[in-house]
Amino acid sequence: MEEPGAQLPLQCADLLGEGGLGHVQRLRGPGEVTDFGDGGEVAELLKLHASRINRQHLWKPALPCLGRMDCDRPSVCAMALATRTDRPPSLIGSVWRSTVGKKAVMAVTGLVMLAYLVAHMLGNLKVFFGAGEFNHYGHWIRTIGEPFLHHMWFLWLTRAALTASVVLHGVAAYQLSRRDLAARPVKYRRTRQRASYATRTMRWGGVILALFIVWHILDLTTLTVNPNAQEGRLYENLVASFGRWYVAVFYIAAMLALGLHIRHGFWSAAQTLGANSPRRDRVLKAAANGLAALLTCGFIAVPPSVS
Repeated sequence: MEEPGAQLPLQCADLLGEGGLGHVQRLRGPGEVTDFGDGGEVAELLKLHASRINRQHLWKPALPCLGRMDCDRPSVCAMALATRTDRPPSLIGSVWRSTVGKKAVMAVTGLVMLAYLVAHMLGNLKVFFGAGEFNHYGHWIRTIGEPFLHHMWFLWLTRAALTASVVLHGVAAYQLSRRDLAARPVKYRRTRQRASYATRTMRWGGVILALFIVWHILDLTTLTVNPNAQEGRLYENLVASFGRWYVAVFYIAAMLALGLHIRHGFWSAAQTLGANSPRRDRVLKAAANGLAALLTCGFIAVPPSVS
């Protein structure tokens, strides 16, 4: 019997040469499959003749031959497509397409937004020191970096980074959710262990936060939906916004959803980035609970103070 790596007696003119695959209709010989139509036979052929198939030279020479093949042999085209190497995928593209990569993107963008939320909450607490102090803070954040940066450049750079983080975070979450549903089209039986309340609310909590972000920008940044707003008067605009009871209720509900999101998201980010360990788990969980409680209380304290 011939060795598995023996030369195939195939004659397709487009695939002749050292290491060529040859004509699929002439595939015969000891130790070789006798037909070339099923995926299992393609896998067997690749295993038997792996040393003779050159990945660097199979695709382009195969194009003329593949063009003459009947369309009832999909496994032939599938094998040729599987060996295509004309353009390797980029690192960024490979990371984004993978599930682990999407989770890493969610973890990093989540930490970026968390850092912003801490700074934003600390700035909001200046409202307790009066209108003058709060308006001065609003003027200061517009002049950060001057004279190296132009007026409001730092603020716009921060907004651009946050917008990119929110979009990447949301798109990755949506795509991971779609993959999860596609992986299990049939629902689990009732015996499945029930997830925690925070885990079950991550998705609808994210939707609430997305809607709140849009409203918050229209209300206090562009002043589109704040009829009593005045340009440059942050304290007065805040009073005018939370003077409407439905805005205050929506704000508080969004901050509660934010707390649950941070509590679960911080722990998930730590796991994704490999920061967790049996020794650090308790500390990380305590940090997640503490940050969630601190930010929730800090943000919720603002509406009653100016109403």
